[in-house]
Amino acid sequence: MALIIRTELTKELKKLTAEDGPRVFLFFGERFLCRKAVDELLEAFSQQTHTTVCTIDGDQEDGSQTLAKLMSFSLLPGLQVYRINDTRIFHSKNISEAVWNKVCQAHEAGRLEQSAKYLADLYNLASLEKKDRQPPAEMTAEQWLQLFGLEKPRDLQWTSALYEILEKDDIFPRQSEDLAERYIQSQERGLPKNNMLILTAESVDKRKRLFSYIKKNGVIVDCSVAEGAGAAAQRVQKSILQEMMQDTLKKFDKTMEQGALDIFFERVGFHPVAVVMETEKLALYCADRATITLKDLNEMVGRSREDALFELTDSFGKRQLGKTLTTLDHLLENGVHGLAILATMRNYIRKLLIFKSMQLQPTPTYQKGINARHFQESYLPQLKEQSDWQDMLKGHPYALYMSFAKAAEFRAATLKSWLKEILLAEFRLKGMGMPDVHGRKPGDIVVEVSVGTLRVSGGAKDSGRFASASRPEPSSGRAPSISRLPESEMISR
Repeated sequence: MALIIRTELTKELKKLTAEDGPRVFLFFGERFLCRKAVDELLEAFSQQTHTTVCTIDGDQEDGSQTLAKLMSFSLLPGLQVYRINDTRIFHSKNISEAVWNKVCQAHEAGRLEQSAKYLADLYNLASLEKKDRQPPAEMTAEQWLQLFGLEKPRDLQWTSALYEILEKDDIFPRQSEDLAERYIQSQERGLPKNNMLILTAESVDKRKRLFSYIKKNGVIVDCSVAEGAGAAAQRVQKSILQEMMQDTLKKFDKTMEQGALDIFFERVGFHPVAVVMETEKLALYCADRATITLKDLNEMVGRSREDALFELTDSFGKRQLGKTLTTLDHLLENGVHGLAILATMRNYIRKLLIFKSMQLQPTPTYQKGINARHFQESYLPQLKEQSDWQDMLKGHPYALYMSFAKAAEFRAATLKSWLKEILLAEFRLKGMGMPDVHGRKPGDIVVEVSVGTLRVSGGAKDSGRFASASRPEPSSGRAPSISRLPESEMISR
């Protein structure tokens, strides 16, 4: 029938819920938006007829049982809906990189269970039997390329904990290779009149035959959201968050001050679930008051961990000491452990140091101030052909361009000294008490290393009293080789 975007769903509901309307739906994209859109569709059906919904978790789905239920006549009256959340049936090796990125992002955000589920998806793409599976770190580079179609990342020790979760909870997806074909066959034979299938998925391979079949004979709703930090993507993200907030406030008959609105989005970031939950929390906190104020916001809503950590690295990279210390204070106040903060700073500086070393190589030649188009069309392709750090050169070209531009602002010696200070601080933090014999708390160590590194660089831009502490940095006059840098300075533990 058609592929529509999420914002078109409301005006199409009358057609979709007609008696002769489609009986198979696919919603793909941002997880929360998919579920909200499905709820809207089911609410429309329930207003017309009695509707029974059988919800199935795609992580634990047995495809054969689902098909058996879908093709069976029910003794219950009205519409019988089989709703499969987070189905894996549209996965293939073509989306391996997207799934691996989700593994990394969930792990960095501290969501180990979710990260382990994404790792299970990656194994499912390779169609590995349980007896043939092994931890990602133990696989060879050839196995990574053959099974997942990806270059093996250098640091995989952290995945051991995820693999243990998979083994312990036995959450490996169980999917039959011909399940998609069986779904198509069941649709071609015809479902019982009152049965309906609704699938949701975060990532889909649009080249799959089942995707094309549903697009032609059912309805696909695109709930995806533009990613990245570009102005266009930010506008789309903010409009979605405003929609989520206004819908939630409307249920409580509340409004929010305009000044508080922008600060709310800044603190929560693009996390639709968090926006809804935090808005509900504010509405309940206000009780009988009709308007949510900035004071309410400051008392009830803290900054999200991921966005605060990003802001920390951003201000640290710009050598803005005041903003760096303010962000640190917010993180420590909200209970983020000092080691997590140091690990974020270490990974950020390590990435800059690697990019800086690439820039200092004789070929291809990196020119400071290079424009984005030349970087993407000329410099980056040449670099990918000869670089040993292929995993560092993945991602959106413009994001890489901005990272290279930031790395060009520093000397390699400065980045190495920063990395050394942070690694030493990690050792101190891991070996200290709570607090240590001098009365210092873990947060004090983090603050000390932040101030210390910015003082060494002579770059505390918004605090002139540190400028006199700067000292010249040694320069050998030649590009340092990444492979010769001490392992303790370059490898994330």
